[in-house]
Amino acid sequence: MFTFCSLYAQKSLPLDTLKLKEAKDMLADDYGNLYIYKNKDFSLTKYDSLGKQIGKMMLTVPYKIQTVQNPLSVPLFSENGQELKFVDQNMNEIQRVDFKQKFGFIKMAYAEDLQQLWLLDESTKRLIQYNFRNETIINSYPFDASFDDLMDLLVYENKIYILTRNSIRVYTFKFEKIFEASVENGKRFRRENENILVITPNTILKYIPEKEMVKIFQDPDVQIVDKNTLSYFAIKANKLYLYSLEKNKEIQPQTESEPQSKDTQQEVKPSEEKTSEPDTQEKKLEEKTQEIENKNPGESSIQKLIEEISTLQSAGD
Repeated sequence: MFTFCSLYAQKSLPLDTLKLKEAKDMLADDYGNLYIYKNKDFSLTKYDSLGKQIGKMMLTVPYKIQTVQNPLSVPLFSENGQELKFVDQNMNEIQRVDFKQKFGFIKMAYAEDLQQLWLLDESTKRLIQYNFRNETIINSYPFDASFDDLMDLLVYENKIYILTRNSIRVYTFKFEKIFEASVENGKRFRRENENILVITPNTILKYIPEKEMVKIFQDPDVQIVDKNTLSYFAIKANKLYLYSLEKNKEIQPQTESEPQSKDTQQEVKPSEEKTSEPDTQEKKLEEKTQEIENKNPGESSIQKLIEEISTLQSAGD
């Protein structure tokens, strides 16, 4: 069951509207830190949850931020510069990988970990698995798909995820397409363990393997949205809002209680009937005794009474 964010508590965060103005993209790590990218001056600025600036980078060409899930090593790819760089928690560059000398034209790069990259080489139509630590190509797969409007690339569990501006496609390494769906204004992927999410300007969708895309967040008034493992973060009218992912606990009806109460009633009922039998028997004996005495007021009726009692007791047994 998926619920839209309108059902969650909305909270405004103390980030200056000037810091959010002209923001091209925003990402949130699991510590609540925010990364604001501005295309106007190619700047990437990191803020903590209270709006305090932690670090800032001034870039010379446009870069695409892949993910900030590991704030100690944030990968940024530049198609224009044909390079990928990693920055640390203070936005200092710690690693740079240059593709110009070794490859044709890299259209998209995906950093799987701190050793391996997946590269889409548009000039050779190949998907390349590359160890950038020792500069060796591990594998190369023919990939003759369209590179038009390509927005993001993700490789996970032997599946290749391609996001364009208007669609998501999933392939095997044999270039077999196993899923395709329309996506409006796709921006990037986000992977949370085995879950694959697609981020758009105002919507977040979850991929149900080989079945469908399900919306887990949607707000038409939002300009930029992202999420970490605890919350959604959204920029709306140059203000930053947080939507908690924690749901209110609901009391579920105990469907098994009815049969249990019926069983209890069935157990109690026979014991109630047993308890009432002696009272009824005593009443009948009293009535019979009174009847005998009324019929024979002048003589002793003990013998007849004993006989009648014995008869009633036998009948009761």
